[in-house]
Amino acid sequence: MPFIPHTESDVREMLAAIGAPTAAALFDEIPPELICKGLQGVPEGLGEMDIVRLMQGRAKLDGQPLNFIGAGAYEHHIPAAVWDITTRGEFYSAYTPYQAEASQGTLQLLYEFQSMMTALTGMEVSNASMYDGASALAEALLMAVRSNPKTGAVRVLMPKAVHPYYREAVRAITEALGVELLPLEFDAARGDTPAAQLKQYEGQEISALVIPQPNFFGVLEDVDALTDWAHANGAMVVGVVNPLSLALLKPPGEWGAKGADIVCGDGQPLGAPLSSGGPYFGFLTAKQQFVRQMPGRIVGRTVDVDGKPGFTLTLQAREQHIRRSKATSNICTNQGLLVTAATIHMSMLGAEGLARVGAHSVSNTQALVRKLGAIPGVEVVFAGDRFHEAVIRLPRPVAPLLEKLAKQDILGGFDLGRHYPELGNAVLVCATETKSEADLDRYADALRKLLSQ
Repeated sequence: MPFIPHTESDVREMLAAIGAPTAAALFDEIPPELICKGLQGVPEGLGEMDIVRLMQGRAKLDGQPLNFIGAGAYEHHIPAAVWDITTRGEFYSAYTPYQAEASQGTLQLLYEFQSMMTALTGMEVSNASMYDGASALAEALLMAVRSNPKTGAVRVLMPKAVHPYYREAVRAITEALGVELLPLEFDAARGDTPAAQLKQYEGQEISALVIPQPNFFGVLEDVDALTDWAHANGAMVVGVVNPLSLALLKPPGEWGAKGADIVCGDGQPLGAPLSSGGPYFGFLTAKQQFVRQMPGRIVGRTVDVDGKPGFTLTLQAREQHIRRSKATSNICTNQGLLVTAATIHMSMLGAEGLARVGAHSVSNTQALVRKLGAIPGVEVVFAGDRFHEAVIRLPRPVAPLLEKLAKQDILGGFDLGRHYPELGNAVLVCATETKSEADLDRYADALRKLLSQ
């Protein structure tokens, strides 16, 4: 809350009404040895003007660098109206809509969000969001395992071209539950996941196949071939997608002959600022037949006794409801404020606006690749079709070069050395619609000068 209205006399009156001498007495059941005796290293309190000056100074330390990092979090233009509306009190302070009769506005917004996500992904049902893209993928795989029970070991095919942080999160969440993740290699020339390598798993029990689109390298996968193989071999298809790309690409619901079964991803490109790493939100959509295995909230539209339309939570199976340990999931949530921003963002841009943003991003990335690829010693790594990211290889170690670029207020990309050492001195670069021709030239010129030294 921006302002707490209780005066000292208000507090005294409330304490007198309940018969407590002090506010501290309300916590007298806490053993004295557990009570903190003071905070070390915490400075004295400051007045509002001094706090504003301090925070403005700290904010300036971040600067406004030219950003060419993507890797799962993307710098897109967010119309000013998006967060101006999102931070109105009706949305900003709204909490869990347990009481439908008092939460129709919030419920309607979540219903609209679900409708938009099913339209983007080509799926039939959507929940009202997840923590982030990584945990959404973990939940999607657990949902697939529940929906596609096997008599033997629970095995999931996981391409190495899936975001490495997503793979780490999935392993942390699913490993203790007996899910075995089988890695799939990417093609060294194209950067995609060849369907031919799946032949070794034919006749085996596979619960699900993960298909990233685009993958972590920005390369587009052959989603039709991968989807058809999975279904022909009794495996479910879990798509992990960039929602903005779906304004241009075939929706997962139309992959192959039958479409993906479950689709998830991170909603950050839809109106969520980078903001030093978050918060963001995840989304999860699926075919109707799997809806009872879907974690998280689902908002339904119905009519009341007078025939008037209304909205309510439905199929709730969460930890704070009565099922507790029997709930479908115990780590899902509703990132309501971010979902509010995403819904407003998509409403403002519409299908045409989202497509224009995606197309401009693709065009800028292609231009960036041409400029960087023309620098002596710089090599474009993968030949596959791409969305708005690309991998380049440098003639020198990546980390020192990125550090020198950062000193020039240029964030030059994501160092792939830790996660993909086999690619050598490789860096993942990204250019969205926010970049101008001058921005691309500035990056290319700076990199050229550094490599010539």
